[in-house]
Amino acid sequence: MARTRTRSLTRKPSPEAEARIKEVWPVYKKKPTEEMRNQLMEHYLPLVKYNAERIHAKLPDEVDVEDLMSAGIFGLMDAIDAFDLERGVKFETYCAPRIRGAILDELRSMDWVPRLVRSRTSQIETARKRLEMVSGEKATDDQLREELGVDKDEYEKIRRDAGAVGVVSLSRKWFETDSNKDVREIDVLKDKKQTNPLSAVQKRDLKELITKGLTRAERLIVVLYYYEEMTMKEIGVTLDLSESRVSQMHSSILARLKAQLQHRSVELQTESA
Repeated sequence: MARTRTRSLTRKPSPEAEARIKEVWPVYKKKPTEEMRNQLMEHYLPLVKYNAERIHAKLPDEVDVEDLMSAGIFGLMDAIDAFDLERGVKFETYCAPRIRGAILDELRSMDWVPRLVRSRTSQIETARKRLEMVSGEKATDDQLREELGVDKDEYEKIRRDAGAVGVVSLSRKWFETDSNKDVREIDVLKDKKQTNPLSAVQKRDLKELITKGLTRAERLIVVLYYYEEMTMKEIGVTLDLSESRVSQMHSSILARLKAQLQHRSVELQTESA
């Protein structure tokens, strides 16, 4: 599903605002004050938003555009302090690369994946796209190796370096629904601690099938040994029996259960036929 993003429409400052800001610049450069710098920051803030949203459009949903804007503001501050009026360059032209650079530096600091991994990944993906555009089919490892011009060992090394573990936000939208509440990643994750109702019913039925026809003591031996995972000695203490007696009863129970299950398997085969 394609992601939709809002684009900032930076309004062009009015001629009056441009005239006022031109008067602020020379005064600020001669004797900078915090008040004048704030005026300049407020005037050029739309440039930060514009550049932040352009970069944000190419990033995953997990990246917050507000974080990019915060980094861009520092770039704008540096640009204001370093701007030279004598060069005859428009400030908008001068500050844009500094804003983008500050945002990109922030992204690099947030990125836990080393640059080598990003570079290796880019190599493989670029080669893959070239091959698939030409052939129209999925590129194989042999084709990628030939396209990159490396031997098998070097190709495996590149693949290992590119095989970084991805990180996703559990709050990221999984898919949209007709209701107001969207389904998130965390809503579709399997809970391994949760009991499967079908497995629980099957386990209960199997326990009833196995223990059917056994005495109370025999049933306890089966349940305690196979379901509670107690030892023969512990079961003997529980039932006030010797360990050898419990072992003897256990062997007898297994022999009877084996015969019963063999008999039932014949019945089941007959019914299925």
